[in-house]
Amino acid sequence: MRSRLNPRPPRVVLIVGATSGIGLAAALAFATRGDKLVLVSRSPEALSAAETACRRAGTDVIDTQAGDIGDPAAADRIVARTLELHGRLDIVVHTAAVMGYGSAEEMPADVFTTVVDTAVHGTLHLARAVLPVMRAQHAGTFIGVNSLLGSVTVPRMGAYAVSKWGQRALLRTLQQETRDEPGVSVCIVSPGSINTPIYYQAANYTGHATRPPRPVLAPERVAAAITRLADRPRRHVSVPIGPGNPLIITGFRLLPRLYDRLAGPLLQLAVLTRERRRPTSGTVLRPVPARERVHGRWPNPPEEQETTRPATPAIDSPAANP
Repeated sequence: MRSRLNPRPPRVVLIVGATSGIGLAAALAFATRGDKLVLVSRSPEALSAAETACRRAGTDVIDTQAGDIGDPAAADRIVARTLELHGRLDIVVHTAAVMGYGSAEEMPADVFTTVVDTAVHGTLHLARAVLPVMRAQHAGTFIGVNSLLGSVTVPRMGAYAVSKWGQRALLRTLQQETRDEPGVSVCIVSPGSINTPIYYQAANYTGHATRPPRPVLAPERVAAAITRLADRPRRHVSVPIGPGNPLIITGFRLLPRLYDRLAGPLLQLAVLTRERRRPTSGTVLRPVPARERVHGRWPNPPEEQETTRPATPAIDSPAANP
């Protein structure tokens, strides 16, 4: 199928983390172009909904594969299945991520490690499966969705910052290591605050409900940047998305004392709400399919059922997850 919005022949596009937030927005954007989609997520139920939405958006060639990209065998299996079905792989978009709030002392070690592994080892496993295929084709684009927190740190968001600093270092290394293959590109997108469900599904050990800090942008804006990179790859830079990102990064690098003095109070003001919240691992250790969608709840207040009940132990049932 060839979309009226995109005169080129359909490409094979593999999207990891395709059932929520930026990943689902990107899947819908590629679907409007009539590209052939391979959607990957931990959640089979959410994949079914994403497939339906993409068909409505304009593509009729969709494969869905359930798998955790933190598993190297899963990455190999996903890529092998894609080649079996389509014979090639043109674009790979890695958006899978989980988030956690809480200090290094507060957050359980398994939650911290999983946040980091999803971004760092997930990117590694996917790249090791994908890049040899693209080298053999002498063509292909690998797009990793990083974050503003891949360039700065914020108190009580250490797990996510570590995950994104590590992922960014890996993606930059892959950019350097693919210089010998001109047809293969590794691209980096670095959004700031985006209105996706991740802020409300995050692990949370702060005692407070959380929200994305202003200014909050739509996930479609990141999806548009991803599709632009698929058309015209930028191999040696990270594409920032967010008007305040350059100023924040500059302050972090050049004025570290002032940055550190302000970071804690600003987090308290912009991210943590007054609403109390029980400790939860959120969707870090397992998905909650019913809450996967393109947009988060911003600027709406947290749902009533998610308020804290006094003096209760940590509960990780779907009803308790943010």
